[in-house]
Amino acid sequence: MMPPDLATPAALGGLALGYALGSIPFGLILTKFAGLGDVRAIGSGNIGATNVLRTGRKGLAAATLLGDALKGTAAVLIARQLGEGPALAAGLGAFLGHLFPVWLGFKGGKGVATFIGVLLAFSPLALAAFAAIWLGLAFALRYSSLAALAASAATPLVLWALGAPTQALLFLLLGLLLWWKHAPNIRRLASGTEGRIGQKG
Repeated sequence: MMPPDLATPAALGGLALGYALGSIPFGLILTKFAGLGDVRAIGSGNIGATNVLRTGRKGLAAATLLGDALKGTAAVLIARQLGEGPALAAGLGAFLGHLFPVWLGFKGGKGVATFIGVLLAFSPLALAAFAAIWLGLAFALRYSSLAALAASAATPLVLWALGAPTQALLFLLLGLLLWWKHAPNIRRLASGTEGRIGQKG
């Protein structure tokens, strides 16, 4: 099977569509509408669900997680009407849009939720493997970041094993970007200062 052509106008359109959807900052929008101000002014300064949770509003954090995931899913499913190349480009665009939204000076989230949403659109079975790895490590070690890093690293291997090498290459790229955005978490994990799930203070 020949790899899809990613240099076509349709693929470039998919990339643009994905970026536009991915750059929607749900965490910022939802917290502002809830009267909580700018979520970037608290905690880590991030716009993702983890930082939204620091407002004490679990419902808003869950809505942020869902929005950040589904914008990736929607981008791929819409672009897939034009072919596999546009779908792959849209997945990349959505992830880049979340990480580097033009509206926020290219300072976005860390990408885990959007990674999950894009993966859902391509392979629910691979997503199930991601979830199993994340849950297993999160329960065993209580490090959310470590669980996400490990699950994202395993995803290209799972996709390759499932016979989807082009998708595996996409998620290898997304995983590298996700690890890069988690560099501060990796440093804290190495030094033993990373916060654990359920840890107070």
